[in-house]
This record gives sequence, structure tokens and C-alpha cells, in this order.
Amino acid sequence: MERLIGSTPIVRLDSIDSRIFLKLEKNNPGGSVKDRPALFMILDAERRDLLRNGIVEPTSGNMGIAIAMIGAKRGHRVILTMPETMSVERRKVLKMLGAELVLTPGELGMKGAVEKAIEISKETGAHMLNQFENPYNVYSHQFTTGPEILKQMDYRIDAFVAGVGTGGTISGVGRVLKGFFGNEVKIVAVEPAKSPVLSGGQPGKHAIQGIGAGFVPKILDRSVIDEVITVEDEEAYEMAKYLAKKEGILVGISSGANVAAALKVAQKLGPDARVVTVAPDHAERYLSIL
Repeated sequence: MERLIGSTPIVRLDSIDSRIFLKLEKNNPGGSVKDRPALFMILDAERRDLLRNGIVEPTSGNMGIAIAMIGAKRGHRVILTMPETMSVERRKVLKMLGAELVLTPGELGMKGAVEKAIEISKETGAHMLNQFENPYNVYSHQFTTGPEILKQMDYRIDAFVAGVGTGGTISGVGRVLKGFFGNEVKIVAVEPAKSPVLSGGQPGKHAIQGIGAGFVPKILDRSVIDEVITVEDEEAYEMAKYLAKKEGILVGISSGANVAAALKVAQKLGPDARVVTVAPDHAERYLSIL
């Protein structure tokens, strides 16, 4: 199963005039981009013999599913903390994979889930992978996602756009693209308009699950980011629905946010610009709210 993680396809969005390319991270075996960092972080923790008492991790859903999937395969106990506002579908998948799920108050956001995970780690001795601080999160994209994008795009990219949850994707891919193209490529971060922390605003409640944690993650490499774009909840939802109806691609809400932002970037750069973004997960995890 682990051999199936990565090497996801890129498709051009034909119904949009701009040249936008979408990397389908939803095609990973666990259904999301988080399979990559979950595997890297777990293998690193195993190498250091840190998982004797299991794993505990805060999650908005996708990282938890990836950890639970890999943990089940490798025989690790998995405890996950998650804001109660996350979709019912995600909770059901986690339980099917055998994870122990602890819900935290929705108004506390991801910060509340992080604090609860730290508490459980101290009580049980379970190891916290700490996706918001673990460099292996970034490495997973620096050594797999980024090189894949370069090759799939024939080394011709004008901009890369990605939502920031932990910051792993944009940091890892950004390092690769900046290393290859320098300032010729534009790296654009996406965050919810209702929680514009990266833009210098205040954290707030929003509906774009998977991004906008309400704080600036420690692993976020801001040196590779050229611009931050905010996206309204409604924009993200409508774009996710548009992609289903016009492209036949079923993606989640954060994918809608990414494409909405990518379209804005492409319109600024002109008709010949090649803009790449990612579809972090599948629409099936949001059917109760889309």
C-alpha cells in the first residue's frame, strides 16, 4: 500500500480559459495529500524508536486518516484529536481504520486540538508526530511532490498556488521550484478570508476545512512565498462544485479554494502563464456539507 503513495497525475482544467494545472493528490491511497507527510513522519519516528506507546496527533481529518491508515498497516495504536466542526465523513473513516478519536470544541479550532494532543501525549506516553513542526512534513514534499511537478510540467511553470494548513506542501514544493527557477516562478499561499493570519489579520471561524489553522505553523517556510491570497468560504465551495460539474473532477473544499486562487493568479500573469495547484482531497469527505 505504501508504494502507492505519490506519483499522482496532473490534469489541465479545460473549461477554464487560463492555463491552470491541477495535481490530483486526492488519488493517493488514503485519499489525500497527507499520505506523503504521514509516511515520512512515521518512518522517521520508527527509526528513532519513538512509537512504543503509539501515536497521538491533532488533525482536521486528512492527516489523521493518513496516519490511521499507515498506523493500521504497521501495527501502531493511533489516537487523534480533531475539532468537532470537521465533517462526519472524516470521523467515520477514522473509526473504520481503528483510530481512537477525541473531539475538541469547534470554537477553539486546530489550536484546541493541538493542546489536547499534547495533554494526551503526556498522559499516555504516545508520541506526537507534530505535523505543524515536524520537518519531515516539508521533506515529504521537497523530495517527492516538488520533483514530480517539475517533471510532469516539463520544467515549465510560472506559478505554484497552495493553501496553507501545516505549510508542508507550499514549503516543500516552493523550495524545489525556487531552487530550480529562482524568482522566475511565483509561489502563492492561500488562506481563508475569515481567518487571514498569514496576511496579518486575526484568526477566525471559517468553513474551508484543511487550511487556515488559525496560527502560523512553525514549519512554514515564508522565504519561498511571494504572495498570500485570501479566499472566501463561498468561493471555495462554488469552485469545488464547478469542478465537479464542468470538469468531472470530485474534489474537496480546500481544492476549490486552491483553484479559485490559482485563477486569480493566472488572470494577473496573463493567458500564457502556466499555473499549478493541488487538489488535496476528495469530495466524498464533504458530501454532507457541499
